Amino acid sequence: MSTRLNTRLQRGVIIIPNAFTLGNLFFGVWAIVSASRGAFELAAWLIIMAGVADMMDGRVARVTKTGSKFGEELDSLVDAISFGVAPAFIMYHLFLAREHWAWVAAWFYITGAVVRLARFNVEQAGHAKVAFHGLPSPAAGMTLASFYPFTQTDLFRNNLQGLPWPQITTALMVVISILMMSHVLYPVVPKFGVRSVKGILTGLVMLACLAAAFTIPRLFFFPALVVYIAYGVLKALVLGFFDRLPEEDLLLDVEGGDEAGAELRYIDYDELTPGRRRRRNPFRRRRRRRGAAGPTDGATRGEDEE
Repeated sequence: MSTRLNTRLQRGVIIIPNAFTLGNLFFGVWAIVSASRGAFELAAWLIIMAGVADMMDGRVARVTKTGSKFGEELDSLVDAISFGVAPAFIMYHLFLAREHWAWVAAWFYITGAVVRLARFNVEQAGHAKVAFHGLPSPAAGMTLASFYPFTQTDLFRNNLQGLPWPQITTALMVVISILMMSHVLYPVVPKFGVRSVKGILTGLVMLACLAAAFTIPRLFFFPALVVYIAYGVLKALVLGFFDRLPEEDLLLDVEGGDEAGAELRYIDYDELTPGRRRRRNPFRRRRRRRGAAGPTDGATRGEDEE
């Protein structure tokens, strides 16, 4: 009896992350339907809610240690709709529908989103990380979606309304698409706590952002996301100008204490190519997690859950 109960509980816990992922899909499809009916502001907030659901599914999977390859693939497919197709659909109806070939910009943006998600599955899915390789698709989608609510503010109407926004938004879509496919590193949501000054300050900043998101959402989301996008580009330019390369893999969380206990891994692109045998690199430096048993390569390449 106890074995059956534990099995049922385990299955129930495994369902929870995928339920958030399907909730993400629900909001994305609802946003597309709303945009087709002309309710662009509702569509924008639905994509924001899809972003919240996308953030929650990964965190729940790590906390409950129920991540899986199925969950990773499902999440990417859903993100392609919620943060690829849905934002492009909104921008098309707002700014691109009048021009005969302007829809190509929407196609280019969706291409950038799906390429970025495919690369994420190959490089980073299932591993703890401190940076994203390329602009994350949720940030890209929420940036485009939150632009319309920003246009309804007094700040926009009094100071920015006269600008050629169809051309600007088309260029923005292209730039965001390129950044999603680029090698620019973007930080993840920082960890916060009460054990250090940095953790306390991070928590205060996040509380301030949360308060602004609820009190002045129209003024907060689009400028904040633009700052996030610009931060990654400026940081990459500064590091490139001073020729400063990272000493460790910034795509992985090398600091201890991650909920899932994810291990460091080495990406062997040879084994990802169909029909090719994996060749051992004699000059590769082996790295393993502290306390891991055995010096074998399998200790560092373990099947880490998301």
